[in-house]
Amino acid sequence: MSNEALSEFVEATAEEFGIPGVTVGVWADGHETFASHGVTSLGNPLPVDENTLFQVGSATKTFTAVALMRLVAEGRVDLDAPVRRYVPDLVLADEKTADAITVMNLLNHTSGLGWNIIVDTGDGDDALAAFVARLAELELVGEPGARASYSQAAYNLLGRVLENVTGLTYEKAVASLLFEPLGLSNSFFGTADVMTRRFAVGHNPDEDGHLAVAKEWRLTRGNNPGGGLASSAADVLAWARFQLGDGRTETGEQLLPAEQLHRMRKQTVELRGSNLGDGFGICWFLREVDGVRTIEHGGSANGQFAELVIVPERNFAVVAMSNAGPAGIPFNRSAVRWALEHYLGIVDKDPEPLPYDETRAREVAGAYENDAMTLTVATDGEQLTIAVTIKPEIREAADFEMPADYEPAALGLLPGDGDEFIVTAGGLQGQRGFFSRDAGGSVVGIDLGGRIFSRTATTSA
Repeated sequence: MSNEALSEFVEATAEEFGIPGVTVGVWADGHETFASHGVTSLGNPLPVDENTLFQVGSATKTFTAVALMRLVAEGRVDLDAPVRRYVPDLVLADEKTADAITVMNLLNHTSGLGWNIIVDTGDGDDALAAFVARLAELELVGEPGARASYSQAAYNLLGRVLENVTGLTYEKAVASLLFEPLGLSNSFFGTADVMTRRFAVGHNPDEDGHLAVAKEWRLTRGNNPGGGLASSAADVLAWARFQLGDGRTETGEQLLPAEQLHRMRKQTVELRGSNLGDGFGICWFLREVDGVRTIEHGGSANGQFAELVIVPERNFAVVAMSNAGPAGIPFNRSAVRWALEHYLGIVDKDPEPLPYDETRAREVAGAYENDAMTLTVATDGEQLTIAVTIKPEIREAADFEMPADYEPAALGLLPGDGDEFIVTAGGLQGQRGFFSRDAGGSVVGIDLGGRIFSRTATTSA
C-alpha cells in the first residue's frame, strides 16, 4: 500500500467530514506510514503532522494499565488484592462495595463504580487524592465483579494506586515507568509541557452550526489517569509497536515480561452488543473483525478524538486522531476501517438494522440517565432517534467548558431478541448497545459505549 493512497484517503475523508485537522499512522509490514491533513486550530492554524500533539482521551487508560502491570510484575501490586490495600482511605457510598473491589475489578471495568464524578480538584500534586476523596458521591451501578460497566472513575482510582505504591505523582510515575524507557518523548500530561510544542485544539459546533475552537483544552488533573494524556500519532504508533512485541524496549530492556503483556489481551469479561468489543482484557477492548482478533481503545476529549486498533496476529496497528466534534468519531472509524481493508484485506462492516417496528419503538422510547448524562430515545412514528446530553445541572455547576451534546440521530434495532441496537447517523454513527429488562420484561436501562443508563421515564415522541 502506497503512502500516496493513504494520504489521498485521509485528505478526502477529512474534507468530507469537515474536520480542521487529522492525522493517521499505520504500522504494517515492519514499516510505519503517516498521513496528515489540515490545521491545528481554526483560530491559529498551523499544519498538522505526525508529531502534532492531540488529546487522546480514554486511550490514556492503556498507559495507566500497563504502568500498573509493571508494578504487578515487580510484586508490588496484587491484581486480586482489594483496592483498599493500596488506597486505605477509600470511601464509597456503600462500605461493602468499597471493601470488596479488587485491582482487577478496576482494570477490567467490573468494579460496579459509575462513570465518573464531574469535579475539579485543582492542578496541584494533591489533585488525584482530592478526587478520590470525593468518590463517596459516585453512583454505584452493580456489585463488584457482576458485570462490565465502563468507568472513568475506576481508572482515576488506579492512578491513586500508582501514586501510593511508587511514592510519585501519577504523571511522574507513568513517565518513569513508561515514557522514558520507551522513548516516548512527545507524550505529556502537563499543559506547560504541551504549550511549547505544536498541538491541536478541539472544535465543536456553535449555535449557528459553525465549528468554533473549544476553549477548555484539557480535562482536570484529577482525571489524568482515565483520560488526560496528550500525545502524537508517532508516539502512539510506537506505543502500539511495544504492544506487538515481547515486552522489551527498542534498546533491549525487558520493560514487562511477555506473559504479563500478552495476558492483557486475554478476555476477562464479556461485553454484549457493543461496537467497542466482544469483551475486556486488562483494559483493552477485544474484538473479532472479519475473523481476525484485535485489541483496541479509543478516546474523546473536548472536540478531540483518538482511535487505536492493533492486530497482534498480523503485526499491524493503526491510529487516527481528529480535532472536531461530532464528526471526529466517524472520521476515525472510517480511517481505521480503510486501513484494515487496504493493508490487511479485513472488512469491518456495521450490522444491518431491522425495519422500523412501532410496537418495539414505543417499548424502548424514553429517558435514561447515569450520574452525568441523559440519554433520550424517541420515536416519531417512522424512526427511532437517540440523543445524548450532559445534565444541565452538571453543566451549570462546572467551572470549565464541557464537550458538546449529541443531537438526536437515527437508531435502529438489530436482529435477535430486539434489544440490541445501532446508531445509524450523526456523531455516534456505528455505536452499538442494548436495552436491559427487569424480571417482568420491562425495559429498565440502556447500555451505550459500555456505560449503563437507567430508565427514568417513558416517552412516545
